[in-house]
Amino acid sequence: MARGLYVGRFQPFHRGHLETIRAIRADEAREELIVGVGSAQDSFQWNNPFTAGERIEMIGRALDEARIGGCMLVPIIDIHRHAEWVAYLEGLLPVFDRIYTNNPLTRLLFEQSGYTVTDTPLVERDRLEGTRLRSRIAEGQDISGELPPAVVRYLDQLNAPARLALLRAERNAPPESDRP
Repeated sequence: MARGLYVGRFQPFHRGHLETIRAIRADEAREELIVGVGSAQDSFQWNNPFTAGERIEMIGRALDEARIGGCMLVPIIDIHRHAEWVAYLEGLLPVFDRIYTNNPLTRLLFEQSGYTVTDTPLVERDRLEGTRLRSRIAEGQDISGELPPAVVRYLDQLNAPARLALLRAERNAPPESDRP
């Protein structure tokens, strides 16, 4: 079976991610796509504000709304050992034969293990960048043009602006030892 792997943190899942998955799924050789939700152990931090479950929910809702099927959503916990990462994923995930990434380290690790690695399209990278989107959400700005509608609705349910504003303030606060 032809099965690809696309890994990201998806903090949050934006229109660029959706278009990347749409492009991968349009590849007729791909019968399935594993969407690996990376850094699954991290949440409620500025760089990783959403839980793995919340990210899986937002991705699933966006894919359903866009009528993109054939995707398996899997949380992936970081192991922090690059030399073992490919073997870890081979043991964790169903069999896959192609990797989709633009990350140079991911490319290197998988090519060294004999995998075919394909670049993914970068859709409006300057505009659709996670840190920028998290800042805009924290500020209560309209991000409906950057996120799939299903994700916008889900983030409203989570009260994401309040969470992100709190996490940003916490990140920028002086250490407790420096507080009066």
